Amino acid sequence: MKILTADWVLPISSEPIEEGAVAIEGDKIIAVGKSDELKEKFPKAEFEDFGESVITAGFVNCHSHLELSIMRGFLDDVEDNFFKWLLKIAVTRDEKLIAQDIEISAILGALEGARAGVTCFGDIGRYGRAGFEALKKTGLRGVVFQETEFSPYNENAPSDFAKLEDKFLALKSDETKLVKAGLSPHAPYTVSRKLFELITDYSLAENIKISIHVAESHLEEELMIRDRGAMADFYREREIHWTAPGLSSIQYLAEIGVLQAKPLLAHCIRTSEKDWELIAENGASIAHCPKSNAKFGHRTAPLERFLDNNLRVGLGSDSVASNNTCDILEEARFA
Repeated sequence: MKILTADWVLPISSEPIEEGAVAIEGDKIIAVGKSDELKEKFPKAEFEDFGESVITAGFVNCHSHLELSIMRGFLDDVEDNFFKWLLKIAVTRDEKLIAQDIEISAILGALEGARAGVTCFGDIGRYGRAGFEALKKTGLRGVVFQETEFSPYNENAPSDFAKLEDKFLALKSDETKLVKAGLSPHAPYTVSRKLFELITDYSLAENIKISIHVAESHLEEELMIRDRGAMADFYREREIHWTAPGLSSIQYLAEIGVLQAKPLLAHCIRTSEKDWELIAENGASIAHCPKSNAKFGHRTAPLERFLDNNLRVGLGSDSVASNNTCDILEEARFA
């Protein structure tokens, strides 16, 4: 048995404890309280005093991309153009990196998070297995959301869903007590309406957690509401027949039933009062990623309005490729 002591212990579920201590036996916390009381209760325990510091529960990083950790700084030359940034990531990941690169990248990201006090991740991965195994190998907790491929065609939705389901089930079969599998339809503009509906039905039937990038940039807003801008031009030039809904991303997800699955919505920068009402009504939640948002110049997400409307909000670092750090305390300071 071991007892960790410090000037302060923050149990989170109760008031801070001055001159507090945490008693650990094996892999379990068996007691939290005043240092003197625990020393008296467990006189034979080994003690480690951290002095002028705080012992607190591990942090949760609600939105990460561990498999992109190896790209730290690699995309800074296109950070002023989100669309070019997305394309550069796709080409690099698909054409320049091998599976082992991505696996190592995810482990490096998980270790960086652990060093910053993160013990639980909401991780999205195109190669979901990499993040999944990284959390298992480092002893961390989390949900790894298997992400969709670029899949804007309604006619391909059944085959796209079948491939996604195979990847998800492969992860699910290897779930542990700490690491679970979920699904991530990437974004409203990269996933067909039909595929969104199939994923939603599956999620509701099987109680599967979902996370989606949503309302992140002016490019997305221009495409979704007005069917114009760089993304709309990209689709037209390549004869990709994707119909803009003429609605905000949140209202679109509500209209097609996706919000019923209570997804974790990453970013939510360009949102309105109506959007917040829909998020609240459906019990969805938000991953707030202020440093990533600022790096791209996307605008500031209305955090205070989220909280005023009683929305559930957590902090996310996003990928190291779009943030350069995986430190949730730093994210909190920046927020």
